[in-house]
Amino acid sequence: MNPELFQADLEAKPDALSTLARQLRAPDPWPGSGITAESHIVMLGMGSSHYANAVAASRLRRHGVNAVAELASTDLLPPARPETVVVAVSASGGSAETLDAVRRYGDSARVVALTNVSDSPITESAAHVVDMSAGVEAGGVACRSYQHTLALWLDLESRLTGGPGVASVVERAALASGELLAGAASWLPELTELAVGPDGTYLAAPARRLASAQQGALMLREGPRLPAVGCETGDWSHVDVYLTKTTDYRLVLFAGSRWEPELLRWVAERGSTLVAVGGEVDGARQCVRYAGDDDDDVSLLTETLVPELLAAALWRQPPTPLQI
Repeated sequence: MNPELFQADLEAKPDALSTLARQLRAPDPWPGSGITAESHIVMLGMGSSHYANAVAASRLRRHGVNAVAELASTDLLPPARPETVVVAVSASGGSAETLDAVRRYGDSARVVALTNVSDSPITESAAHVVDMSAGVEAGGVACRSYQHTLALWLDLESRLTGGPGVASVVERAALASGELLAGAASWLPELTELAVGPDGTYLAAPARRLASAQQGALMLREGPRLPAVGCETGDWSHVDVYLTKTTDYRLVLFAGSRWEPELLRWVAERGSTLVAVGGEVDGARQCVRYAGDDDDDVSLLTETLVPELLAAALWRQPPTPLQI
């Protein structure tokens, strides 16, 4: 893992997304997958892959598609049915837990691999392979592959439900990512001061975009090795609110949940430090905006770049003894 190369991976996001958008206007990347609106879709993954899978499964269930996201490490995998399609998601194609889950299904279900490495171990057991097309992530962190996983899931959702396609959404995310990168010098120093405290960083996002908070927290843990936790905005008032009374609580809020008022009330009463991403939020010390942040799908594909750039900046600083 390399912080300079991680920064370069982030800076390549706009071009990578633009390329993916062009590909999504071409023939369906899912044609040999065997997935239909009547399929029982079991999504397997770990870490970033699972975060993306969980959002995708919820979105598909909203349309009546039978989809579930499971940590590949679980001992409670759902049984295969005649209509089951297992989608094993792994950027590297070598996640031990995901490979094990695929082996446990054996020949009882059709397996589709969603991976960024076409000749990886996970493809050997797959009936069909979908290429994330994220390019080589030289920094060693799944940043573009996480984003491309989400984009491909959105594409499948659109195809299964007769939607208009997502190429234009991906293009708008590319533009928004470019805008955030170009303007980082104007907002990143303040974000660093506000969002990182002695007791860590906390991130919250609406349930429909919970992966953004989870991925953002992971980036701070994986790169600069700093304490960070992701939470759902509504659930925050049941699980994280308690820390605002006893810690120097620093919250990065991805805007857009109808449950924000209760969170904002507690944050204001306790004097916690709040930063908002993707909207103007009352009481926020800083609001980081970008073009298209009023579109939920654009936000889903874009907003994690904010904590990723924060992580990259912190990672490049000299480490403290606790980070080594």
